[in-house]
Amino acid sequence: MKTIHSAPYQQLLSLLIEARKSSKLTQQELSAKLGRPQSYVSKFERGERRLDVIEFLEISKNLGASPYDLLKEIEPFL
Repeated sequence: MKTIHSAPYQQLLSLLIEARKSSKLTQQELSAKLGRPQSYVSKFERGERRLDVIEFLEISKNLGASPYDLLKEIEPFL
């Protein structure tokens, strides 16, 4: 199974979506902060595009979320 479809990765995506909504940001607003098109956010949130570590850190920073806390939350799924 590709890791993009694994339970831990899907949980990570859920946490990023939750963090974006908690930050009261739309996909468009987050994409503007990242300097990327809105489709970038849409694709990673739907699991169509895999995030690398640097992208994950950049997204977490722009959401005001701790990447370490997010990773701790998915650890039980490993």
